[in-house]
Amino acid sequence: MRTVRSWFRDTTGGLPRTFWYLWTGTLINRLGSFVLVFLAIYLTQERGFSPTQAGLVLGLWGVGGAVGTTVGGTLTDRWGRRPTLLTAHLGAATMMLALGFARPLWAVATGALLLGMFAEAARPAFGAMMIDVVPDKDRLRAFSLNYWAINLGFACAAVLAGFAAQAGYLLLFVVDAATTVVTALIIFTRVKETRRVSAAPASPGGAAPVGALRTIATDRVFLGFVALNLFAALVFLQHISMLPIAMGDSGLSPATYGSVIALNGVLIVVGQLFVPRLIRGRSRSHVLALASLVMGVGFGLTAFADAAWFYGLTVLIWTLGEMLNSPSNATLIAELSPDRLRGRYQGAFSLSWQIAGAVAPILGGLVRERAGNTELWLGCAAIGALMAVAHLVSGPARERRAAQLRPATQPVTPVTAVRQPAPQSAEAAATAPAEPVAAHTPS
Repeated sequence: MRTVRSWFRDTTGGLPRTFWYLWTGTLINRLGSFVLVFLAIYLTQERGFSPTQAGLVLGLWGVGGAVGTTVGGTLTDRWGRRPTLLTAHLGAATMMLALGFARPLWAVATGALLLGMFAEAARPAFGAMMIDVVPDKDRLRAFSLNYWAINLGFACAAVLAGFAAQAGYLLLFVVDAATTVVTALIIFTRVKETRRVSAAPASPGGAAPVGALRTIATDRVFLGFVALNLFAALVFLQHISMLPIAMGDSGLSPATYGSVIALNGVLIVVGQLFVPRLIRGRSRSHVLALASLVMGVGFGLTAFADAAWFYGLTVLIWTLGEMLNSPSNATLIAELSPDRLRGRYQGAFSLSWQIAGAVAPILGGLVRERAGNTELWLGCAAIGALMAVAHLVSGPARERRAAQLRPATQPVTPVTAVRQPAPQSAEAAATAPAEPVAAHTPS
């Protein structure tokens, strides 16, 4: 018992109060994240849209998200973290209800576009605020705890949504909107602004430093990492768009899909808090390469699945890769982001998820319809293998860049002493959704 208490204290102790308010808001929001999980089923079975039309709607969600993360990143640095979060959450709740009442394809598509824009505008602000308040030595466990909350909520939501859908799909939209409003209330009443004025020269009116876009556009190391995350997201997001359709073709019900996909959240809830200790001291590049390979194998095996237990096995395999990938992604982005451009770097990274959100369902639908279900999933496996090689090749350059940024960011604020830990203690693996941030991807 003493060992358990010691482990719990080491895992959760010493983190700032603001972090726990953000963590609580994340958990509540994810407990009601019904809509995105079941949107493909809702569109094809309830609204009668074709897989291609459903893919288009999901793709427009991603397009809106791309706009949202770009604008959200800029507002995070210029306007502030807190007002950006509040605006994004309230806008998302409003559009969630509007999407639930939409009927024609054009109205559903427009609602998905606007909902994606508001929902994803919160990502850069949330990521920047987390980095602001959590000291760098604690970020690995803080991001792991937040990822754990995301997946605890996701696991519960996936199961509950399957039963709620039987009472009426509108209930999914109402509950999702309600939990988003509750999250906004927590931020409004408990969370203060964390943005601090940088010592670097700023443009008139207190805006972020001039040349931000140029800085990001010429940061080849960072953009290379973003590109790798884009390919990972293209594979990962098939579990939202094409996996429910594949399971439907196998004669499985939406409730069965909810139970199978809930295994993803259950495994992460059970095991994610142990991941930081497991990967601490190991090369981030090796961890990310292994994560990519395992995710590819898991999605590749879906090509041969024909029963609920087999689909569940594939989910468990690619979830192991996701668990390794998420913390490393989060800590690495934190280290690669200059303090004065933290929101915009977070936005640029989130943009990879939104581009994937737009492209993955459309590309997956086209490949599935024209080449076949087997080819789609085996293609995911091939992408995973190529990404593993790319991480091994590009990893050393990322670590050198992170080391270069440490002295520059060290004196920035009294709240976060931005002296990065040695590489072995800064570690490791999949935001973060990601994402779909994730980062399981958003609600």
